[in-house]
This record gives sequence, structure tokens and C-alpha cells, in this order.
Amino acid sequence: MSAENNKQTMNRFVEFINTASESLAEKLISPDAIFYVPGRPEPMRGPKGYLEIIYMMRSGFPDIQWTPDDMVAENDRIAARFSMRGTHRGTFFGVPPTGNLIEVGAINFYRFSGGQIVEEFGQPDLLGLLQQIGALPAN
Repeated sequence: MSAENNKQTMNRFVEFINTASESLAEKLISPDAIFYVPGRPEPMRGPKGYLEIIYMMRSGFPDIQWTPDDMVAENDRIAARFSMRGTHRGTFFGVPPTGNLIEVGAINFYRFSGGQIVEEFGQPDLLGLLQQIGALPAN
């Protein structure tokens, strides 16, 4: 697949992240995909693993939405920078809901094969997020 086709797949992937659509997960994510998640000793795997990541985020921020800010594609890889926005309405990392609005960035690297995502290294700004919900001091 070309870099341009991978960008199109990436745009559909953002739709998947924002809707948690199981059918989109099956179409866009390889059953053998590996997702490296900060704070987890083992990577998540396949569409079900990625849905688990999304459900974890949505348990704390049910309205969370990802906006792509920048995307660079080359061959079978994409580097993407995102903004995540949502409202802290559920317990997240042990912090009870505050109602605080959050806006944090993430930088993720993806690898594609056969029109599907097969690997992701994700790096959200967890420090900024935890500061915004009052779990850590801002300074």
C-alpha cells in the first residue's frame, strides 16, 4: 500500500478511535497487530486489545475525541500528532471524576501492512493529563 493509502486508512482509524466502532476495528486493525502502551508491561494485541485501550480512556473521559494535528507518511509508516479533548466524568488512574476539561497531546507511530495497522507505539501526555485532573501538581 502507498503512503497516501495509509493516510486514508489513518483518517478512518481516527474515526474508529472517536466512535469505538467494533466493525471499524475489525477492518482497520490486523488480528496480529501489536500496540505498545505506556504503563503496561506487555503490549496489547489485535482489534480487541485496541478496543480495551479505548474503553479504558472512555471510562474516565466518555466524551473524549482525538483530532489529528499533523501526519507524516513514508512507505509503510506514519507518524501522527494528535490533540485529545474530553471531560473527566469517571474514575481514571484512581482519580474520581472532577468534571475538569482536559486537552493533551499524543505522538504515535504506526506501521501498516495489507491496508491495516499492524503496530503502534503510542505516547500520550499522561503527565499533562494527570495534572489537568488534579492527580499531580501543575508545577
